[in-house]
Amino acid sequence: MSNQIIKVLLIVEQCNPEGFSVPLEGYNYYKAISEIADVTLVTHGRNEATIQKIATDQNVVYMYESALSAKYHSIVENFTSRGRVNWPLYNALTYPIYAEFNHNVYKKFKSRILKGDYDIVHVITPMMPRYPAKIVKACKNTPFILGPVNGGVPFPPGFQEVAKQESAQFNFLRAIGRYLIPGYVETYKKADKVLAGSTFTLNMLKDIFKLSDKNIQLFYENGILKEFLNSQKIANKSEKLNLLFVGRLVPYKGADMVIEAIGKLEQSIQNRVAFTIVGDGSEKSSLEKRVQELNLDKIVKFAGWVPQKDTVEYYSNADVFCFPSIREFGGAVVLEAMACGLPCIVVNNGGIGEYVNPKIGFSIEPVSREYVIKELTDKIRTLVKDEKLRADMSANSIERVREFEWGHKAMQIINLYKQMINANSHLSLDN
Repeated sequence: MSNQIIKVLLIVEQCNPEGFSVPLEGYNYYKAISEIADVTLVTHGRNEATIQKIATDQNVVYMYESALSAKYHSIVENFTSRGRVNWPLYNALTYPIYAEFNHNVYKKFKSRILKGDYDIVHVITPMMPRYPAKIVKACKNTPFILGPVNGGVPFPPGFQEVAKQESAQFNFLRAIGRYLIPGYVETYKKADKVLAGSTFTLNMLKDIFKLSDKNIQLFYENGILKEFLNSQKIANKSEKLNLLFVGRLVPYKGADMVIEAIGKLEQSIQNRVAFTIVGDGSEKSSLEKRVQELNLDKIVKFAGWVPQKDTVEYYSNADVFCFPSIREFGGAVVLEAMACGLPCIVVNNGGIGEYVNPKIGFSIEPVSREYVIKELTDKIRTLVKDEKLRADMSANSIERVREFEWGHKAMQIINLYKQMINANSHLSLDN
């Protein structure tokens, strides 16, 4: 293929420009790819209202769930969200809803794929590596790509108490699904290419499905908007170093460990820092209580939930990003912080440990909660004292994150499409 526009069937079940996490990622992939390819988007009907606000002229096919599925989904949501959301159980129990979508997509597009209406079929969401894509059965002469899929990262051994709080005891359901869900193994075995969103997931999938290097490659899950790359860092006129956390206030994200670390700083250093927490969640009240207990209420401020497009202001006003999440897959907030020139302090378990190298921040091994708090205290102290180190890390962060800009990632995917289409053409000629 030369300059011919590629016709793509892009299946993104979770695709919502007003969502967060995976649905927002799904939309960003769609938006970026559709600007340089002829895309037919297939997504769930629940996304129509938000997509139609900004993409009325696009080729989008909405797949609606049955009344029974809608009722079932409501029951599961209520059942699994009592207190803290039980995500492993929620993901297991909602599989039938995805299965309906998956089957309906196959029925609707099977004949068109077999006729050769598309150059490539690409399934992006769900991103968790636990779902099949039945449409692969129709891709006999059309290249099929899956991903980036990401997940399966276990809780570190030193954080079993947090694992219990996050209902990790239900994670065995993932392994059972591999044997019980029809088409799951077939999807990975028949895919022409699987994109893995982290090195952990890549190695896990290679091991489970015995995939060759030809059929799987590393492709980091998350991207960054141009608005973040083009944001202007606001000069810090305060004598205090502004620390920032952005994320859901749930146990595994680690905002509590940053608070504890600040509490352990000697008074002379403590007087030189301010800490802003952007986000909301089940742990907010206990975090606020701990701030009071440690007499940090003049240092720690809670901004509450902020829409993603507005968080850039918080990044621009910050000096250092503290995000010690102990089990992170994509970690979009780390990329956003890097794009705004913030040195990052993270925990090395999952995707974010691969983003942050020694030139742009600190990646702490998740030995135990006590160890992470001790290291956070030390790293914050270091950055307070060493202005040159902060400046060097800031410049390196901005340079490193450019490869994650959505337009750049879309071009990488288009180049991959071309390689796969050309390989498929040569294969067809040989046969």
